[in-house]
Amino acid sequence: MLAALSPVIAATAHWLTCAYPASGGALASALCEAQARQAVTVAAWLRYPTAMDAALVQMAGPGGSARLDWISGADAAGEAAHDEDSAWRTWVDEVVASWAACLLTDPELVDLALAALAEGGHTTDAPAEFRRLVAPDERDRQAAALLRHPDLLAPVAGLHQSQLVNRLRPGRALIA
Repeated sequence: MLAALSPVIAATAHWLTCAYPASGGALASALCEAQARQAVTVAAWLRYPTAMDAALVQMAGPGGSARLDWISGADAAGEAAHDEDSAWRTWVDEVVASWAACLLTDPELVDLALAALAEGGHTTDAPAEFRRLVAPDERDRQAAALLRHPDLLAPVAGLHQSQLVNRLRPGRALIA
């Protein structure tokens, strides 16, 4: 199932790191990418919990980054739409990006998300390690200062936050 979601995970993590880049060099970029990829992986596994879900998104496509680009300002002057190297943007999943943004800014949701994954089948397919998402150290936090900034991610996180909260805490209202 992980293979079926790989294009979505890679593209969505790439979108997050382009929209909220690392601050400070190659190591910072790698640490930021690792955090984005871990958050996106958890979000994708929650969004597409079964092999059938993963196969359907692989067949139909996730929808692309157009709305996310508009919200984040990445579509300025239409550059993203006309870039020859932007085919990857079609594999960006808006809901997964929004859920990942929520996870990057809310440790309580991370704990709930990992507990939900433990009940599902994703963690049995491949060993997963989410340390940088769960317990980022100071270097991780510095590298991903923009990626983990709640105010900066609020427009993206807010798109589908209520769906994530409902998925993790059914019947409980979103607490602002």
